Amino acid sequence: MQATMQETSASPNKSYKVMPIMISLLLSGFIGFFSETALNVALTDLMRDLSVNEATVQWLTTIFLLTLGVLVPVSGMLLQWFTTRQLFVWSLIFSIIGTFVAAIAPNFETLLIARVLQASGTGLLLPLLFNTILVIIPIEKRGAAMGIIGLIMMFAPATGPTFAGILIANLSWHWIFWVSLPFLIISLFVGLVYLQNVSTLTRPRIDILSICLSTLGFGGVVYGFSSAGEGEHGWSSAKVIVAMIVGIVALILFVIRQLKMKEPMINLTTFKYPMFTIGLIMVFICMMVILSSMLILPMYLQRGLMMSPLTVGLLLLPGGLINGFLSPVMGGLFDKYGPKWLVLPGLLVVSVVLWFFSDISTASTTALIIVLHSLLMIGISMIMMPAQTNGLNQLPPELYPHGTAIMNTLQQVAGAIGTALAVSIMTAGMDDFLKTAEGNPESPANLISGLTAGVQNAFVFAMVLALVGLVVAFFIQRVKVTAAGKQGA
Repeated sequence: MQATMQETSASPNKSYKVMPIMISLLLSGFIGFFSETALNVALTDLMRDLSVNEATVQWLTTIFLLTLGVLVPVSGMLLQWFTTRQLFVWSLIFSIIGTFVAAIAPNFETLLIARVLQASGTGLLLPLLFNTILVIIPIEKRGAAMGIIGLIMMFAPATGPTFAGILIANLSWHWIFWVSLPFLIISLFVGLVYLQNVSTLTRPRIDILSICLSTLGFGGVVYGFSSAGEGEHGWSSAKVIVAMIVGIVALILFVIRQLKMKEPMINLTTFKYPMFTIGLIMVFICMMVILSSMLILPMYLQRGLMMSPLTVGLLLLPGGLINGFLSPVMGGLFDKYGPKWLVLPGLLVVSVVLWFFSDISTASTTALIIVLHSLLMIGISMIMMPAQTNGLNQLPPELYPHGTAIMNTLQQVAGAIGTALAVSIMTAGMDDFLKTAEGNPESPANLISGLTAGVQNAFVFAMVLALVGLVVAFFIQRVKVTAAGKQGA
């Protein structure tokens, strides 16, 4: 990794100072991921301080996912219209303004607007981060570089709930944002001084209809699944049904239009590259598994085992830290050995761990949960970055913006789908148990037993997803660089 982080030449005509570029992008990315997850443990305090109920407060998470789902698909076009520095500056401006507004928010509506601004900054930064890595890092060193990104992406969410729990216990939820603000400002100044323009601007024609269809399509699907997972009426809710129909129809029309355009907003020829498609499937499944598991497990620890938010954060901290620190290691192993001997064992580990989690109960010990969660995070670290890097490696440089836009967009969609299905399966399992429960179904003992049954069903669902991924992983092959500099599988 030391060789990767030194000044390197990623193209025949231009060299880049990799270290300052990486520092400016990764610092802002870390704060973005920290702010996103840290707020989850503050929801109870927010409900009390802002006088809102559970259904309303969940919009702070839903609106973040929805904004990403709308903005990230357009990022491929933005990367071809605006320079690296321009997109970075605007990303940080949105993030800084959003974080400041959130820190002083006097009511729920103001905090919701702040979340939209924060998500806009993250939505611009994520594709920019991945695209920049693809441009400035040689293909044979990308695994280690992507591993560093993996460290940031997992270390921030892992420490976020714990650190936020400490802040809430001693100060207030406002300080989650006050602490983040100085680091975003520092990141902006570092980027202004050191960040170079690395992308090639082609300025394709802007197709308004494609933007509208993309917004309706991805936005409708993300909103529909998020609402189904949060709403009282679930999948039968009118807004869920309408959102899903509008989203799916718009996505179909969007795909048809992209295939017919000479200069599409998102170039779907990326799917002609088999390793990119397999990598995309791996990432999609991985995001569904990890986000559904990381929603269900803390929920059960708090409601089933009666743990405080801070205790839950501390309990899950070792696994998150292990995942973060292993990401660069897995990146180096990927550079040396390729993806198959990481992804296959990783999915096997994840499948076995989820099978154990499907038997979780109030008798499960704290030590067992820490070990299982840590093993789950180890398995995820073996899958996520190797599969993603191998897939993007097969794309030619002109498709990098489109590939990163597709991969980041479908990660948001996977998150919405995974969490919605997990919550629905958990709720259905709980309801089925209570219908046949002896005595009073509303008794505390029956409610906890019903929750346990529902959570076990949700982990079975996650295990099935992992097993599907295991089957697909047998087809993954290492992308090799030929003498002509072209990628092949």
